[in-house]
Order: sequence, then C-alpha cells, then structure tokens
Amino acid sequence: MEQRLKITFLGTGTSQGIPIIGSTHPVCLSNDEKDKRLRVSVLLSWGEYNYVIDCGPDFRQQMLTHKISKLDGILFTHEHSDHTAGLDDIRPFFFRQGDIPIYARKRVIKSLKQRFDYIFSRKNRYPGAPAVIINLIKKGISFKLGDKEVVPIEADHNRLKVFGFRVDGFTYLTDVKSIRPKEIEKIRGTKILVVNALRKEPHHSHFNLKEALEFVETIKPQKTYFTHISHLLGFHKEVEAQLPKNVYLAYDNLEMTL
Repeated sequence: MEQRLKITFLGTGTSQGIPIIGSTHPVCLSNDEKDKRLRVSVLLSWGEYNYVIDCGPDFRQQMLTHKISKLDGILFTHEHSDHTAGLDDIRPFFFRQGDIPIYARKRVIKSLKQRFDYIFSRKNRYPGAPAVIINLIKKGISFKLGDKEVVPIEADHNRLKVFGFRVDGFTYLTDVKSIRPKEIEKIRGTKILVVNALRKEPHHSHFNLKEALEFVETIKPQKTYFTHISHLLGFHKEVEAQLPKNVYLAYDNLEMTL
C-alpha cells in the first residue's frame, strides 16, 4: 500500500530571508508571521522516512522547530549558499545514525567538496566532523528514496542548471527562470506544484510573479504554492488575495498531505 506523502515547508524565503538584516522595508517590519521567511527548503515525510530538499543557513533552526530527530537524506537543487550552507549541521544526525546520504549532480558535489572539505575527506578526519554518502543525480534518470520514485526535473537558473524533483503527485521547483518542453512533460499530471515567484518585477534568474502564473497555466496542477519569495513581492495577505483560484503563497511551517 502506497504511503501518503507529507510536505512541510521549512522555509519559503529568498537568499537573504525576510526580514532582511537592517531593512526598513514595510514587509520586513511586518508583524504577520507569514511575512517572516527562512531560507527555502521543504521536508518530505512518509512512513518512517524524512528527506529534506536543500539545507540552507537556517537548517538547524528548521530541524529544531519541527523536532526532527531522524534524517534519511538531503536532496540538493543546486550549490548556492542559501540552499547548502547548513550542511555542517547534519552532525547531530550523523552522531546518531552514521553517514548521511546526499543526492546531487556532479557539479554540486564538487562545489560541496571545496567548501566542506572536512566532511568529504577520508584521510586524517577531524574528530567530530560529519560524513556523507554521495548519490549522484543525472538528468533523465529517476532514483529511489525508500519505497518512492523520484523524478529529477532540470531547469535553468539563468545559466546554471538546477534540479527540481517530482515525488508521486508532488513537484518541487525553485530558482527557475526557464524550463525546456521535454522537462515540462515530466511535471504534467502533478496534483501539487511548488515553484518560485520571487517578486513582481522581472529578474534575470528567477520567475517573477507573472512568469510563475504563466507557468501554472501551462502545467494546470490541482493546487500551486509559490515559494522562494522576497520582500519585494509584497505582504503575504495582500498578494495571496489577488491570486487565481487554487494558487497560494506558501509560508514557513505550512504542512499538507498528498
């Protein structure tokens, strides 16, 4: 019997988060909890499995907030710091479980090895350093997480190739500026789509709100949640009130089950 997939939004903000340090922008000064956004990440849970997509600089805080005591692996969309900078904080999981599986394309693994060499080194390891099990993701090749199949979906983040992921009827995409028709076909039939909508003004490497809404029209999922949101998109309550039916702004700690 297929186990239901639970999705928890650990963070829904852009690279600086909201509020931005020192900012006096009205959204950064908002008292609405839905306007406070940690760096973007989601937790996928089913049965006894817990997998995280991306672990940015807020990873430790996110794990504590949701009382996560077991982590089966981390999937990386790409190597930018707001998606990877929390890797050292896998240490408590490593101490309890041993080496932590990570999943990423070869280029991302190379970047992580440069930045976290002590995690990947097998010689003269520093006592207390965590360790990982590397699983390479390749375009067009699905892979297994526990008893579920994961379909990698390649998109363009300006000139950088990034991966999104489809699990069952759930598709997660972030830091997307464009996506090729062949990859779009892998998304069709999705029940819940998560995709980035950075702000209203155009951006060189992210969908703005207009582009994200056009993408939703192309995919036609049952429900869509926008993520990787900056303060420039506006107040959560005001923006969501203007969105089409079955399109929503995600917010930190939002949970849903597929």
